[in-house]
Amino acid sequence: MKIGITCYPTVGGSGIVATELGKLLAEKGHDIHFISTALPFRLNKPYPNIYYHEVEVNQYEIFQYPPYSLTLASKMAEVIKREKLDVLHVHYAVPHAVCALLAKDMVDDEVKVVTTLHGTDITVLGHDPSLQEIIRYAIDRSDEVTAVSKALVQETQDMLQTTKPIETIYNFIDDRIYYPRAVGSDLKKAYGITDQEKVVIHISNFRPVKKVLDVIEAFAVLKKDCPAVLLMVGDGPDRLRACQKAEELGISDQVLFLGNQKNIEDYLHISDLMFLLSEKESFGLAALEAMACGVPVIGSNAGGIPEVITHEEDGYIVPVGAAEQAGQLGAALLNEEETYKYFSTNAVKRAKTVFSSERIVEQYESIYNR
Repeated sequence: MKIGITCYPTVGGSGIVATELGKLLAEKGHDIHFISTALPFRLNKPYPNIYYHEVEVNQYEIFQYPPYSLTLASKMAEVIKREKLDVLHVHYAVPHAVCALLAKDMVDDEVKVVTTLHGTDITVLGHDPSLQEIIRYAIDRSDEVTAVSKALVQETQDMLQTTKPIETIYNFIDDRIYYPRAVGSDLKKAYGITDQEKVVIHISNFRPVKKVLDVIEAFAVLKKDCPAVLLMVGDGPDRLRACQKAEELGISDQVLFLGNQKNIEDYLHISDLMFLLSEKESFGLAALEAMACGVPVIGSNAGGIPEVITHEEDGYIVPVGAAEQAGQLGAALLNEEETYKYFSTNAVKRAKTVFSSERIVEQYESIYNR
């Protein structure tokens, strides 16, 4: 089958999942055509049946802003026609699904459009009345629509009143990369982390909805009862405020801001616990990556996080904003060896069964065939 995939190629859950899906589909023999403004950053080795089609967005005097959507639709139409695509799988309703539908009309082709909702197109853009009609149009006109959690399906239907069936297909990770490994001592030494210190990790884009200040507060509570270091992986608008919060709480020496990192698994392999205390989270890919490596997660009850973490089985779920409770639970877990082993084992088991890449890819293949 010839499958086109459009996603944002930069760091972010939707781009990661779209790229990993394309790689696994290619390994099963499908021809995959990525149509995006840059080579997806997770596409880090050559595949003979993966092709990249660059969307070049130029600035013209007549346009106040670069015409990304028009250029993307034009490139999609070109690839559909030249490569004779069977399916165009787009990640995000706006603008990608709208562009796909326009491209389909431009070439008058029978190519099928599959749209995956990842969250921002609903949880942020969907709240803008001026965009609701075009998001509803993108969903209703797509041949198939999926969403990454049941919570996102419900929110989409409640907000847009769409009757289009939306199938839940969870995100997944490559279990050849994310699995428990007793390595990383050199990396710990490089950061000056001792064997007596536990490693707590947070990974996000440091936007306000990620509640990174709550992560800092939770760690401060945890550290009172458990010697530990916090790794803050990522970057974004709240990084400075998080640094200031750590200084204010007197823990800046134990909080390491590492910026964006490519090999996330290396940092998970030296970690003992993750905090994911977001205000909004359609799925929580970082939590799944951690669980697959045997790292229990303390997450908030936002969006799809409770669908990833099973409370008191492989992690804990706390209310949004409950930083102190998260810290107390984290300290208790790290100090109770038997409970920790139980959670860690269950986390790996859940990641390998419910969210196995083989299972998820088969679900997408079923949709393409349908």
